[in-house]
Amino acid sequence: MHERLYRMPGPRGGSLRSGFTLIEVMITVAIISILAAIALPNYADYVKRGKIQEATTGLADARQRTEQGFLDTRDYTAVCANAATAAGKDLKSFDIACNNPAPTASTYTLHANGKGSMVGFQYNIDNAGNKSSSGAAGWAAGVGCWAIRKDGSCS
Repeated sequence: MHERLYRMPGPRGGSLRSGFTLIEVMITVAIISILAAIALPNYADYVKRGKIQEATTGLADARQRTEQGFLDTRDYTAVCANAATAAGKDLKSFDIACNNPAPTASTYTLHANGKGSMVGFQYNIDNAGNKSSSGAAGWAAGVGCWAIRKDGSCS
């Protein structure tokens, strides 16, 4: 009577299979690889765009400090370097400098130069408010503006 208390494997008895086949694992790995190949470069560009905001904000701050100092002294040479140092002290990915060409009594140019993962990026602004930028390999330069995207589009 109780001879068959267990299920027989096979087409009618149903199989008690557990785990994944090799083809299922390979398909899953292929899908994840394709998604990673698309997502990782986009994420890296997104992170760089965030760091570019650090440079443009620092330059705007340095320019404001320079102009405020100019109102007191009527000379950019005395205030430009100090303003650049003060504005750049908390920046992690860029150094801000006031040089090349050196400031005169009536002109200056501020530069934000990338460091670390942002080496090759440079953002500039002068006393007249003229902006320019150059990017690392693969990033287009901004002419007359600060390029914030890989294609050179400006803010």
